[in-house]
Amino acid sequence: MKTPISPTVASYLQRLKFPEKYSHKGQNGKLLIIGGSELFHAASKWSLDVASKFVDMVFYSSVPSNNVLVQAAKQEFWNGIVIERENLNDYIDEADCVLIGPGMERSEETTRITNELLEKYPEKKWVIDAGALQMMDPDLLPKNSIITPHAGELERLLGVVARQSSESPAGPKLDELEPLLAKGTTIVLKGPTDYIYHRNDLITVEGGSPGMTKGGTGDVLAGVVAALFCNHDAMTAAVIGSFANKQAGEDLHSKVGPLFNASDLVQAVPKVLWDSFNYLSK
Repeated sequence: MKTPISPTVASYLQRLKFPEKYSHKGQNGKLLIIGGSELFHAASKWSLDVASKFVDMVFYSSVPSNNVLVQAAKQEFWNGIVIERENLNDYIDEADCVLIGPGMERSEETTRITNELLEKYPEKKWVIDAGALQMMDPDLLPKNSIITPHAGELERLLGVVARQSSESPAGPKLDELEPLLAKGTTIVLKGPTDYIYHRNDLITVEGGSPGMTKGGTGDVLAGVVAALFCNHDAMTAAVIGSFANKQAGEDLHSKVGPLFNASDLVQAVPKVLWDSFNYLSK
């Protein structure tokens, strides 16, 4: 049985923007994704694939050492544009939003490029995930940013207790996250229940499936949130992205139980989101 759409989530779903009839390519979102590594070669591909279903253009840049992934992307990824690292600044300027981190390793190079770019482009919309989130300097978080940590990442970032269990299902309190929230950062704390924080607001998104413990489901979430952030405010992107990801997991669970993967989730997200939007529009 699917988790009902809460009134709060419904209010955000009704803010969804779709391409207008006479819009042109590029007017409905341009997203740059910086990610991937030799170790985690598939992670950013999941973000790429799902984001391409929402925005007009997806630009992709991997780490210089990851030539195998870059070449494979050039041959196989037809839903976006693979760019060279030396051209990165041009595409950051062009993109409406930048997602950094999916598939990036915890390394000095990840630290360098993440902090360098956050410091250089403080006015850009950023979604910071995975490796970049683990290695960044929190003091450099831009005001218009979204971070997508799991409990362990948030605990390392702030030293707060964030893990959910049957005995302690609640997320951290707003005042515990003040160092980040005061900057204007939106936090999507992933878990059995997603907790979404922005300034003085806290929204919970229920649902999902035990099948979503598999690798890659967080990369799908980051891709959806970043794509939506191109044309929506941070809280709308975060709430709708969380909802769509969890509803897609529930939809798959109703068909195959927990026996699905991140690639299945990529394909399920658009339909459940469209169906939910149409249901609320009746």
